[in-house]
Amino acid sequence: MAETQASPTFRRAVFSDLPAIVAMLADDELGAKREDTRLPLNEGYVRAFEAISQDPNQFLAVAEIEGKVVGCLQISFIPGLSRIGLWRGQIESVRVSRNCRGGGIGRKMIVWAIEQCRARNCGAVQLTTDKSRLDAHRFYKSLGFVDSHEGMKLTL
Repeated sequence: MAETQASPTFRRAVFSDLPAIVAMLADDELGAKREDTRLPLNEGYVRAFEAISQDPNQFLAVAEIEGKVVGCLQISFIPGLSRIGLWRGQIESVRVSRNCRGGGIGRKMIVWAIEQCRARNCGAVQLTTDKSRLDAHRFYKSLGFVDSHEGMKLTL
């Protein structure tokens, strides 16, 4: 889908979007190893969606074109004591459907997410991306993100 065909609209995800979101999360080399697209959806997705939906500091968003979900991301609004009580917007789970990649939707999604963070008075926006996603690194740098910190995870 070319960027010139239509611009996406953004909205809060609803439960009926969940299969499309999970499918996008699974639609790459890394996601295929860790996601489960079988229907009915794994109860873990349902519980997570319910928790996200009930938390005012979480925003699970979808990008839509002509009624079809073509992208998703999650913003977590995080209060902090450091930097004089600075709020941060954490952007995660950014995906664009395979047939729409390369058309500018991802860029519009991130610009939109940054604006949501500004509207919530966040003083910083941060994200993580797997070290193997070199194209994603270039993409985020082109939007002004700087790889200023080393991220670490511990799988439990």
